[in-house]
Amino acid sequence: MHITTNALDHHGIVCGVFDELEIGSIIDEALPKVGQHKLAHSIVIKAMILNCLGFTDSRLYLYSQYFENLPVERLLGPGVSASDLTDDVLGRTLDKIYEADPTQLFMKLSMKMMEIVNLKVMQLHCDDTNFSVHGDYEPEDGSSAIELTYGHAKDKRYDLKRFSMGMIVNQYGMPLFTQAYSGNSSDKETIVEAMKRLKENIEFPDDVYFIADSSLYSEDNVKALKDMKWITRVPSTINLCKELLTSDLEFKQGEDPRYSFYETMVEYGGIKQKWVGVHSTEMHKRKDITFEKKIKKIVKEAQKDLKELKKIEFACEEDARAALERWKKKKPYCLLGTVDISTISKRENGKKGRPKKGEKLVTHYVVDAKAIRNEELVQHEKKYHGRFIIVSNDLNLDAEEMLEKYKNQSKVEKGFRFIKDKSFRVSEVYLKKPERIEALSMIMVLTLMVYSVAEWKLREKLKETGESIPNQVKKQTQKPTLKWVFMLMRRITEVEVKTKSKTKIQVANLDEIKEKLIRLMGKSCEKYYF
Repeated sequence: MHITTNALDHHGIVCGVFDELEIGSIIDEALPKVGQHKLAHSIVIKAMILNCLGFTDSRLYLYSQYFENLPVERLLGPGVSASDLTDDVLGRTLDKIYEADPTQLFMKLSMKMMEIVNLKVMQLHCDDTNFSVHGDYEPEDGSSAIELTYGHAKDKRYDLKRFSMGMIVNQYGMPLFTQAYSGNSSDKETIVEAMKRLKENIEFPDDVYFIADSSLYSEDNVKALKDMKWITRVPSTINLCKELLTSDLEFKQGEDPRYSFYETMVEYGGIKQKWVGVHSTEMHKRKDITFEKKIKKIVKEAQKDLKELKKIEFACEEDARAALERWKKKKPYCLLGTVDISTISKRENGKKGRPKKGEKLVTHYVVDAKAIRNEELVQHEKKYHGRFIIVSNDLNLDAEEMLEKYKNQSKVEKGFRFIKDKSFRVSEVYLKKPERIEALSMIMVLTLMVYSVAEWKLREKLKETGESIPNQVKKQTQKPTLKWVFMLMRRITEVEVKTKSKTKIQVANLDEIKEKLIRLMGKSCEKYYF
């Protein structure tokens, strides 16, 4: 008798959602298998997503070793083995994705996802970020691929080249659009480009809002988005915004006591808009804490500068006072608590020792002063903490509703955090060609689609059935993260027992919680376990 075990864990859930969203059939239609290659591109992409969500410390390479301890045939289909999943197979699929236009292919997948999930899209949250790459990536002549460049590094890896990625998600964080851009691209331009391309390819309800952070707000972009409803934040660099943030305004208390609002109509970029000044009590508290730390540091540095100033010997009292005035201009948050200008007499030419009788002495002036915080200025600035301004071209949009929609911008930011999370290993890029990086960026976001749909589906089923599962601190919850669910699914194993006469395969280590999770995820997931 021969017994073999393979780790099934949460991989059946990933495969089940992949199947339910019909990703494989769309990939097979867009990227048909040709030639003598054994694996269809849909199987390779499914394997890549399993790799992305595999909780492995390995780099994002589809090498066969990763699948050696997984039940490959159960997950990917009869006749597929770990040895089939090589780097060459991965590269060939990435090349085909690039040839098909990764962004266009992803929109086909997102349209099918919206049809299956059947959710009305109410908000479209847009953002971009950048990723580091390992390698030189010199551009090839005539290539239309993105350019890998040095530049602003959000991960602080200034030694590495990078590319940018734009993404648009719905109100539940499910991605509907992604596109890779060159590392030196401007987010002011790419965000609008992404919005327009999505709107041209997918039909949305008239009342859908495009939402982005302050990088969206410019005169050119406001004009370009005149046919869409949008919400964004006004950059504090705009003069009118500066004035409103530091003016005495009549704020109206919202239904949520944490927020109060001030509304005004503004024309900017030739478009009439509603500006809403928001005061957040929680933000105010946070700003006060960080501001206090800043002031303490400034006063400490000011005291240090004064010590250096005390060492200087001035030729006259006017020079000493002028030095103190210069110090005050550089330190607006500080005042001089005490000031004493005294004289010292020394022998000419720096001679040392007691002066001789009748010897002419040189008089110098030195300062002695103490720095204290400028309490009046500090309190004045604190008064305006916790304010920001959001804006929409929908003049009838209620201020509280506008804020609620804008706060959902965290959904796209959460998506980028997911992609960059080291435990998922989907953000590290070690490829040879920019074309493959563009294709891989699509796979990253497709992984997020599978993850976000699975999480949403499970939460909806828990709510619908009234059931719950234990969270990390053993309390029951109906809103688990899928990452935690994956942890609960650990140690599920496929066991294969071979004897001379027959082979028997079964799944071991299922318990009540695991079975509940599989049942809630539906038949597409059940088939991988039962």
